[in-house]
Amino acid sequence: MAKAKVAKRPTRDEFVLEELGNQLVEAKQEGSEILLTVWGKEEQVRGTIVEMDSRTGKVHISKNEGIEKVPFMDIMQVNYPRD
Repeated sequence: MAKAKVAKRPTRDEFVLEELGNQLVEAKQEGSEILLTVWGKEEQVRGTIVEMDSRTGKVHISKNEGIEKVPFMDIMQVNYPRD
């Protein structure tokens, strides 16, 4: 059986990744609520950053339903909610 083709995550250069990292660190320090556009997910992830685990490469987002762990490399964009 042939495997279904899965779209590959877009590659980004080190400057884009560094800028994303800086935005995440700033949001964590300020305790700001953020909206993350995550590769492979239909809906954006909304919440506040409680931890950035360098060992696993995951960003821990606190939401109403609990904590969601998002791989840093899957984060495509960081925004702030407008409401």
